[in-house]
This record gives sequence, structure tokens and C-alpha cells, in this order.
Amino acid sequence: MENFTLQRGSVPLLISLPHDGSFIPDDMAARMQPAARRSPDTDWHVGRLYEPLARQLGASVLKPKASRYVIDLNRPADGHALYPGQRETGLVSTIGFDGEAIYLDGCEPDGAEVQQRVNEFWQPYHQALSQEVARLRDRHGRVVLWEGHSIRSRVPMLFDGRLPDFNLGTAAGASCTASLQSELQQRLDAQSRFSFAVNGRFKGGYITRHYGNPAAGVQAVQLELAQVNYMDEQSFAYDTEKAARVQELIARLLEATLA
Repeated sequence: MENFTLQRGSVPLLISLPHDGSFIPDDMAARMQPAARRSPDTDWHVGRLYEPLARQLGASVLKPKASRYVIDLNRPADGHALYPGQRETGLVSTIGFDGEAIYLDGCEPDGAEVQQRVNEFWQPYHQALSQEVARLRDRHGRVVLWEGHSIRSRVPMLFDGRLPDFNLGTAAGASCTASLQSELQQRLDAQSRFSFAVNGRFKGGYITRHYGNPAAGVQAVQLELAQVNYMDEQSFAYDTEKAARVQELIARLLEATLA
């Protein structure tokens, strides 16, 4: 099975959706707790939000098929922590966002299995990502890598209270130019429907931090959405009417990357 899809675009914008997938191979799912087999911590429907916008803009889109429970593509391959001192899930996590075990007792993957998953899932995705970034930068002289994410609006293990609706991360300003961050923030400021934060709890994961290099013509931005704004967080059902309003603002942000 091809474990990711890449739609190549023509403009200097690549939209990466590393947690869009929810597929878990049968042999892995058989070792998981029943609740984990649903892959509840998926960034549900982000492909559905972004792909129509990407087609309109001519942007590239990269997304995996496998769940983050198979491997988290937004973590470093060596498994080191992204947020030292804070509780977080890992490269091949053994706990979900609710803090509960993903695997049945004694069924957690060992080091050899983790490395196998890196080889089979992580490396191909990142190879495709780096090659598409290079292709677009070589063609246009610059490229923006947009990391599209979403999460439940309340996850006590990760943050207190309710998450802002739109959470923009630029690795505290290191992964993109000050002018791009300012333009994105202005577009968020110009609307009143959604709350937002810039470099708050979500400053950008591994992909944003690793690939963002403005001096080399590669800017990276992460957008973490609160799922309550476009879906039912309990059933995972997509809400077309609510999602349309979210897409309107995402479109304005993506347009800023091409200005």
C-alpha cells in the first residue's frame, strides 16, 4: 500500500497534513485497546478542509494514510521530546491525548518495531516532503510549507481550558519571516468570528521547526484548529455549514503566503 498521497501544485505553497490519516494495519490494531482502534486523536477532516482550497490556489498537498498511532510524522525520528518538561505523546506513542494506554498490556512495540515503522512510514513521507519543498523552491525561488493540524478543543493532558479556535505557530518567529507572520496575524485580527493565538501552546512541531529556514527561501507555518468549529468532537462527524466558515478564514491565510 502506498502510505501517502502527493498532489503536486504549481505555486510556491506545499500543504502538509501529517495527522490526516486514520488507517491502522490489522496486526497493530489487534494489539491495541478497543478505544484506540478508532484512532481518536486523528486530525479529523483536515484534508476535506484544505484540498478544495489547494485546488483553487494551485498548491501542493501531502498527506499520509496511516494514523499517528502507527507513527507520528510530526515528531523527530530519534524520538526526542518537542516540549521538554511537558507531558506529550511521542514518535510511536503508547498513550493517547486522554492519557490512557493505546496498547493492551505487554503489547507495546519494542525498539526494533519502532525502527521498522520509521523505515516504512516516516522516512518515505519526509523524503516526499523534502523533495517537494526543493522542487517548488527551485522553481519559484521560495516556498511556504503550511502545516495543517487540528485537535479537540479541550485536552486537559496537553493544555488548560479551551483551546483558541485558530492557533498559529512559527517556532516563535524562527520558521518564517517577520513580515509573513505579521501579515497572517493581521488577517486574524481583521475578523471577529474566531479566537486565535500566535505561538501559544502550539508553536510548531518537528516539521515546522526542521524545515523552516527563511534564509534559504523556505518558510514554515503551522495552523492548529480547534475541531469544535467544523465537526462534532464526539462522533467525528463533519459539519459542512460550520466548516465553510472555517475554510473562508483558512483561505485568507493561505492567500497571504502567496502575496
